[in-house]
Amino acid sequence: MFGLFKKNKPVKIRGYSGDRKYGIASKDVKELIKKSCKLLQLPLSGAHVCLYEDGTMVTEDFFPTLPDNCELVLLSRDQTWSGVVCDIGRLLNTDRHADGLIEAAKGLLSDEKSFKRRKVLTDLLQNLEDRSDLESREEDEDWFTGVDVRFKTKSAYMKYNCESRIRGYMKEVDNATNGTQKAKVKEEFLKTSKCLVEMLKNDKYNGKYFDRTEKESGRLCTKEGWFTCQGSFEQKLCQSLHSINPYGSRESRIVFSTWNLDHRIEKKRTIIPALLEALQTHKTADINLNYFYQMLFTRENLKLVHIVCHKKGAHNLMCDTNKMFRTSKNARKAKEDTKGKKKRCT
Repeated sequence: MFGLFKKNKPVKIRGYSGDRKYGIASKDVKELIKKSCKLLQLPLSGAHVCLYEDGTMVTEDFFPTLPDNCELVLLSRDQTWSGVVCDIGRLLNTDRHADGLIEAAKGLLSDEKSFKRRKVLTDLLQNLEDRSDLESREEDEDWFTGVDVRFKTKSAYMKYNCESRIRGYMKEVDNATNGTQKAKVKEEFLKTSKCLVEMLKNDKYNGKYFDRTEKESGRLCTKEGWFTCQGSFEQKLCQSLHSINPYGSRESRIVFSTWNLDHRIEKKRTIIPALLEALQTHKTADINLNYFYQMLFTRENLKLVHIVCHKKGAHNLMCDTNKMFRTSKNARKAKEDTKGKKKRCT
């Protein structure tokens, strides 16, 4: 008797794979499902509805407590809905060059007043308009804005970018002789420096780290060009999961310049002073140059980190004194490592 006088409740209903919402008024869940299935052309058998925001199943007892115009999702027998996360997952699986989605985001951005939402939409657009699949200057002229004309591909420029950083580290090593007073120590240090330069030349200044066309074992990025922050010096992984693809856009390329190749054992505070100290009483031939080379210029001691994860305070990590000098064992290894090189340092 009382069921005849139930008030219709207005709700917004949508399907699992559609974004469009429809207004429906019904007295109970049974009526709602019947009307929704007819509207969305879904089989009535096994159909059910849940809350859009968190996937909570809507039962007959729960239905009266819903606020008017609550957003619901109609599902078939085998479908499930875990809330807004489902929409996010669908967005992530969208073709990144979907013009419709890009235009929709631009439209929302033009009318958005909230600074927070504008930032979210701007970041979304940047990733949707990713052009990392393009490689040459002719294909993506905007990416090369401000880049010297001698660079014809993105990979060539990124390789040069890494080489420049490594060359900068070598320059700091060279400058360390400025504070050396003893002539013999300075002479040995210059020999050591010359040897390190030859080793760098042989490895092409390790520019492969930023070059996505290199073999996987040599580069720090994916074949698409994605780099992942490796976390601060004392961490195994980046807790914030920072990532960037400088191949994707000019803005990303510029932002990537703020990422650091950070020395776990510090270059200025520890490695270079340790090398100078070793040369106070030893000749270049006695120094394990492979060890210092690895500490100064290779992934053995370098970590790629987002600027937020780059800690500039003292790392308090020391060089391994057992590896600083050549022994019969590491002398043999050094000989093997330099075998086949055009120039050798002794």
